[in-house]
Amino acid sequence: MSKQAWKCDVCGYVHQGGEPPESCPLCGADREHFSPLQLVASQPEPAASSNQWRCSICDHLHSGPQPPASCEVCGAAANLFEAVAAEISLCREAGIEKILILGAGIAGLTAAEEARKCSATAQITLVSREAGLPYYRLNLTRFLAGEVTAADLPVQPQSWFAAQNIALIEGEALQIDRPGQQVVLRDGRSFAYDRLVLANGSHPFVPPLPGATRDGVHTLRTLRDAELILQRLQPGLQCICIGGGLLGLETAGALARRGVQVTVLEGHPWLMPRQLPQAAGELLKAHLQKLGIAVHCGVQIQELAGDEHLRSVLLADGRELPAELAVVSAGVRPNSCLPRQAELKVKNGLIVDDQMTSSDPKIFAAGDVAEHRGSLYGIWPASYAQGMVAGINAAGGAAEFPGLSLATRIKVLDIDLFSVGRLNLADASFRLVEKTANGSYCGLVCRDNHLVGAALLGDTSLAAVLKEAIEDEVQLPELPELQGMFPELVI
Repeated sequence: MSKQAWKCDVCGYVHQGGEPPESCPLCGADREHFSPLQLVASQPEPAASSNQWRCSICDHLHSGPQPPASCEVCGAAANLFEAVAAEISLCREAGIEKILILGAGIAGLTAAEEARKCSATAQITLVSREAGLPYYRLNLTRFLAGEVTAADLPVQPQSWFAAQNIALIEGEALQIDRPGQQVVLRDGRSFAYDRLVLANGSHPFVPPLPGATRDGVHTLRTLRDAELILQRLQPGLQCICIGGGLLGLETAGALARRGVQVTVLEGHPWLMPRQLPQAAGELLKAHLQKLGIAVHCGVQIQELAGDEHLRSVLLADGRELPAELAVVSAGVRPNSCLPRQAELKVKNGLIVDDQMTSSDPKIFAAGDVAEHRGSLYGIWPASYAQGMVAGINAAGGAAEFPGLSLATRIKVLDIDLFSVGRLNLADASFRLVEKTANGSYCGLVCRDNHLVGAALLGDTSLAAVLKEAIEDEVQLPELPELQGMFPELVI
């Protein structure tokens, strides 16, 4: 069975349906910025019968001999409900009565939603470490910038959880008792499970810098983090953003919009080194500087200095940059402590197969904590797709996650960026062909008469052509559309 979905190439939001939406509800990107995201589940068997009705507006499922007078979630009238008595069921395994999901990010929330679609009777409990409703983490920098409010962040309203009969509770898991099939929370409560889904995500990595624990040093991972940063803001505040990756630059842009004096520090010689060659990184740096954001690349931090509060950042070259606020964006690490203590198979993340099954067949994983075929994706579309597969399988269905393309298409401070394949020149067999024109950049990495990597900044109209050429291993002479731009491609 195939489920059609569409991924916003700008922010990663996933839309379910046969067609992409007119615009992204998160970032506002146009319809043209959505690309297909095919989610595949194995062929199910027909269900005997059911008395269920699906709202054609919001997909809410209602159980009963007839549709409700109005939808409990969106308010749609009874005539907008469709009978699903003949709908196929993904479930093939009986006896799964309790499904416990740890983590209420997009992976955990999607797992809960798909498990409910698969099983109308299972007791589904979703445990969140954060208070309140699950929210769009993608929008935290927009919240920081003042573009959206806290009310805009939740993925689903409280009524949705009641309508889906999914218990959302706040708590932190302390221990997985695998023999007893239960999870103990830090406050002493315990929850039994027939199937467990670990979607407990990741945490920000903070380098072991002297002064990293001083007041005024923050990370941005949760809504609470964003709220604490906002409490400190005032026009003219001097802030250092440590890290020149996507989150660091988005944070810098958000703070600059608030009237803060922002400086970005990046240890690599150029910005976004994982996605861009140096020339493109320099172009991006020039764009930030036009926005009034200072940028220093190739620098090492010696200390986050001050008394009990941060006062400045000392660099290894002797410079001292005044700072009342520092936001560290140095990447994330999987929350692997819990599965390690439970003696599950862990490498960098919790190892899972294509069914999102861990080394314990009763335990699944999805999202940032899951390591699939050696990859830790750390991106919204992968967490969504893995959550879908984990939820279906935890409820007794059969679905697979074959992996996602490592192509990246995003917006960085209103500039389109696309990268795919290998961008590092590992040895002399690789060569980089570049072109910069009208504020846009195109870089192609070639090896053995094939295109193996590409990066675009600004004009990304060639993204589809380059992605297909790399994934299909097309030889360079078979790419005439590129030879006109780069005559030196074929040698």
